[in-house]
Amino acid sequence: MTDVSRSPTSPSASALFLREDEVRRGIELLYFGYTRLTNAIDQELAKQGLGRAHHRALYFIARRPDLTVGELLKLLAITKQSLGRVLKELQDRDFILTSPGNVDRRQKLLRLTDKGAALEAELFRRLREKLSSAYVSAGQESVTGFWHVLEGLVPDSDKKMVFDLRGEKV
Repeated sequence: MTDVSRSPTSPSASALFLREDEVRRGIELLYFGYTRLTNAIDQELAKQGLGRAHHRALYFIARRPDLTVGELLKLLAITKQSLGRVLKELQDRDFILTSPGNVDRRQKLLRLTDKGAALEAELFRRLREKLSSAYVSAGQESVTGFWHVLEGLVPDSDKKMVFDLRGEKV
């Protein structure tokens, strides 16, 4: 009996999973999977006149209210100039608020407005639907394996920052 939850194009990894063909397959699946996942929110972002960089900023600000601009720069791994443009647009359109730091008044703390929180929640809902469907299809062990692979792509120097989002220890 065949497992109908697996597509015929998704065989199990061979014992030779580090060969070029298998590595290329993984890269291709990452590209195609990420593109299809983000397509789920592109239309809503376009309707708002925003792009994926705006979404990434909204996402991380939602995850960590009062995140500093410096912390967001590290999370997004983009230039200060690019982030400045994104934050200015989000602030001008009433999606985020900035306030001075409690200890260091030169710091800018970032927080979503009600409008920003509503947009981020809608975008997350769409992403959750797509990813949850794929998770259910793959099964719990596969999801855990997928997370391990993605964690393996994060350099050791960034792991603390990534796991701090969830309050996990590295």
